[in-house]
Amino acid sequence: MERALGDVLVPPAGVHPWQSWTFSAGWGTQRTLEVVLMEPAVVLEVAVDVARDAAGRFRHPARPHRIRTDIGVEQGPVFGEDPASS
Repeated sequence: MERALGDVLVPPAGVHPWQSWTFSAGWGTQRTLEVVLMEPAVVLEVAVDVARDAAGRFRHPARPHRIRTDIGVEQGPVFGEDPASS
């Protein structure tokens, strides 16, 4: 899956929406992950476990399922928006 995803990702054409954000490796660590930002131009279906901890954070990482070449990014919800309200 990672190789197939790498074949369709492209670097950002301009300012990326997550420019200057930092991401940690996990709970209880101060380590910051090195992140390579990409153009949000690919739809990726993921499998998630909805279990959350006491702070409301997801307990398990999302796992890639398949690249959705049948739909465009404009057809999906923007991160943080409720898809039911569209």
